[in-house]
Formats: sequence, C-alpha cells, structure tokens
Amino acid sequence: MTPAELSRTVLRAVRRAVEEDVLSAPVPERAAVERTRPGGTGDWASNVALRLAKQAGQSPREVAALLKERIDGTPGIAAVDITGPGFLSFTLADETQDLIVRELLEHGLVREEALAAPEPPAAAVARLGRDAAVWGMLLAAPDAELLAQHERNPLFRVRYAYSRTRALTRNAADLGFDASYDTAIDTAIDTVTDTGVDAPELIGLLGGYAVELEAAVRRAAPERIARHLVAVADAFFRFHDTHRVLPLGDEKPSAAHRSRLAVAEAAGTVLAGGLSQLGVSAPDHL
Repeated sequence: MTPAELSRTVLRAVRRAVEEDVLSAPVPERAAVERTRPGGTGDWASNVALRLAKQAGQSPREVAALLKERIDGTPGIAAVDITGPGFLSFTLADETQDLIVRELLEHGLVREEALAAPEPPAAAVARLGRDAAVWGMLLAAPDAELLAQHERNPLFRVRYAYSRTRALTRNAADLGFDASYDTAIDTAIDTVTDTGVDAPELIGLLGGYAVELEAAVRRAAPERIARHLVAVADAFFRFHDTHRVLPLGDEKPSAAHRSRLAVAEAAGTVLAGGLSQLGVSAPDHL
C-alpha cells in the first residue's frame, strides 16, 4: 500500500458509500492524503470527511465512520482511526516499507507528472548560477546561504545527500556487492528475522513523494517538492548516521548491508527525480 494507492483506496470508499446511498455528496476527483503531523497517530491522514460533511448533511466524524467501515480490512492497511474533528488516520502494514523500497529500486519514479519549475531572472542566474537561482525562487534565502557549500544551505544538503547515495553504490561495487532489499538477515550473521533496516521516517517520505508531486502540480506549488526533498535529505543523513551501509575491514557484505544500500539508492532515486522536476542538477560528485 503506497501513499498513492492509499489515496485511491479512500476515493473508492467514498464512491462505495455514495453508491450504497449512505452518503449524499458528490464524489471528489481526488482524496488527498498527507503525512501525519507531529502529535498525530498513524502514518498518513486524510481530511476527506471534513470536506464532504457539509454537502452530506452529516458531521465529519459520521462521514469518517462510514468511510472507515469501507476501508477496514484493506490489504496493506493495519489500522484506520478517526481522530480530531473527523480526520481519517491510517497505519500501514509493515510490508508497505518493503513495497516502497522495492518499487523505487526496480522501477524508479513512475507516472511522474509534469511540474513547471519557475524561470529565475537573468540577474539571479548570473549572480548565483541557475541551480541556486531556481532554488532561491522556491525557498527564499540570502545569496550567501544559497552559495554556501555547508549544511546550513538546504540546497547543498539535498544535492550532497544524492551524491552520497551514489558514492555508497560505487563503494559497494568496489567491495563486490549491490543493493537487494531482502526480507531476512543472512542466518550465518544473525538469526533474527529482519532486514537490518529501521527507517520508517525515511521510507515514509520516499513513499510520500508521489503524493507531494501530485499536490504540487495540482496547486502549482513547486516549493512543496523543494521542502519535501529537504525532509528526505535530512532523514537520509539520520539513517546514514545510524545504519552502517558498508561492511568494515574484513567483514563480508550481508543481507543487512544490501538492504541498507537499497534504501540509500531508493532515497537517491527520489532526490534525483525531485531535483530534475525543479530544473536543478543532481551531481554524482559534490
């Protein structure tokens, strides 16, 4: 259950409720889902019940209850809760992380929508270079910050995160292994059934890229993609700092190393794709 599939699942629940004559409201074209905000529950949330309540002549929580009844038990969704005034909160099943990483690893970013990157003024391009000028139009920042090759510069962090994912792939190739998102650690190394990857924040953000892109296109708001890429980069660095992707010394590559490399490469796919959509380059070396 990817975030895009979750959105379609919510929309199907609305359509069913209307067809079954328990909800009197027009079926919207889209059912937006967003990452749960701090303090919320679950992985994703939707305000669709609040949007439909007035037209339906019901309270948002009543509408949410109708939709929850039609979403409960959907494969890939572990739990559906009603929170606040009528938000639907979704907890995805554990295998969702596997699906997100595998799809990015095997198929890349599919069904990308066209996003108009703003055209920066010629003076800004001459002063900052095209990449920094574009980024500065999206997320306003002083010239000195846009040009700084330092973590204080969000553009630098995003591009450096991408270049780091490429470096990990090159280094792994030198050590004789590549990415493979496995479901279990090599039993010769560890008897615990686990990928050796605990990165729900990063993988959730990777899965959420398609949702953010759709929203950015619909609202003509490319800055949403820029902010999302910053969040992905920061989550990648936290993952990188707490998970050893490459073996050390005489240690042999394990399934855990391959799985961690797969997550890193999936992050690189999203970072490169997002930068490309914005018209900003993604250098392999930085």
